[in-house]
Amino acid sequence: MVGLTPLQLDPSAGTPVAYVGTFVVATLFYSVTLHIAARNVLGDVPVKLAFVVGPMLALVSLLLQQYGPAVVLPVTLVADAVAISLVYRLDAKLTAFVSVIHYTVAVILGFTLFNLVALLSTAPA
Repeated sequence: MVGLTPLQLDPSAGTPVAYVGTFVVATLFYSVTLHIAARNVLGDVPVKLAFVVGPMLALVSLLLQQYGPAVVLPVTLVADAVAISLVYRLDAKLTAFVSVIHYTVAVILGFTLFNLVALLSTAPA
């Protein structure tokens, strides 16, 4: 059995099924990390609010993936802040704080999952 390599996680040359799968996984990832961040900053908040923001962030990421991280990261951060402000109805200062915590949680979880996939891809078959 051939293991996955980290390069196989990029759907840019994939089929429509790969895009849908990537969108679903990205939506779950963004929604879960946002809910963790929002709970840490705001306290008890409904999880459904995070699942309103998650699909939008996943869509932005997928649509801009061809431009690389130099474009995707700042645009996604701005989209994240705007969506958090509108959905959670926060002022600018609290929106910025939730956005920074969301980015931090997403980076930590993302690096952890990426390294886990990379490690598992080196396992003997």
